[in-house]
Amino acid sequence: MTTRSGQGHGRPDPGLDAIMSERRQLINIAYRLLGCLTEAEDAVQETYTRWYAMSRQQQDAIESPGAWLTTVASRICLNLLGSARARRETYVGEWIPEPLPERTEWISGRPGGATVDPADRVTLDESVNMAFLVVLESMTPAERVAFILHDVFCHTFAEVAEIVGRTPAACRQLASSARRRIRESQGPASPTAQQAGIVRDFKQAWEAKDIDALIGLLDPDATAIADGGGLATTFLRPIEGGEQIARAWVEIAHRASSSDMTFLERTVNGQPGLVAQQDGVTVTVFAFEVAGDRIKHIWAVRNPEKLRRWTTG
Repeated sequence: MTTRSGQGHGRPDPGLDAIMSERRQLINIAYRLLGCLTEAEDAVQETYTRWYAMSRQQQDAIESPGAWLTTVASRICLNLLGSARARRETYVGEWIPEPLPERTEWISGRPGGATVDPADRVTLDESVNMAFLVVLESMTPAERVAFILHDVFCHTFAEVAEIVGRTPAACRQLASSARRRIRESQGPASPTAQQAGIVRDFKQAWEAKDIDALIGLLDPDATAIADGGGLATTFLRPIEGGEQIARAWVEIAHRASSSDMTFLERTVNGQPGLVAQQDGVTVTVFAFEVAGDRIKHIWAVRNPEKLRRWTTG
């Protein structure tokens, strides 16, 4: 895409750089809205397809191409969120958002294994940690769009209203409801260094099969959820209770000992996490929510379709 329709003589499109510079922002919005980077990339691609399907005259009539792209991408995501709910009703087991590795660890899932374009990377901050994304999954599509666009990306409620097809006042209420869900579900965040230390202690106790140490690191009401999508073996229902989780993880450690599996400390969605590798290939990504000095939630993603960007083999 080096020229626009009607540009003539193959001269470079003077607006191409400005249009394509919006790509990272669109990926950031779409990932937070959908919880799946593959779907986010598809939504952004569809957005650009619609832009370049217009004539030069139609493009020039758009006062703010960046705002147009954001509006179209957000509407595409809103529609996808509605259909995603129906798809997830038939999903095998629990559905967990797609985990993201640290930027330096990104490897493309595309054929040929080419490095991901920096413009495709998601900015890692508190709005993409796994606990936050899981709460977003409990919201209605309209709540999620209103909250993400207004509270995370600072769009006005008038702009949000144009996207979701409601009044600005209604969008304000949607964002307020979403904000309340966030407050009710999340306690004060522990410092990253403290989280890293607790996750490291958990890894060491896990490898040592020290059930008492694991119980001591887990909140008594902790919950563990796994996502295999029917493509990888895992527990289908959440495990509730620190002692029950500790016993389950010791069983996993026993199985891992006989399968040459290694556990490594990694950044997962900007937070301290762990990965399990077999023959150098990541087969499970573990995300944690730490409250105070205890682990409150563990999310284990084993669906290989969600681990493409973690593949190192």
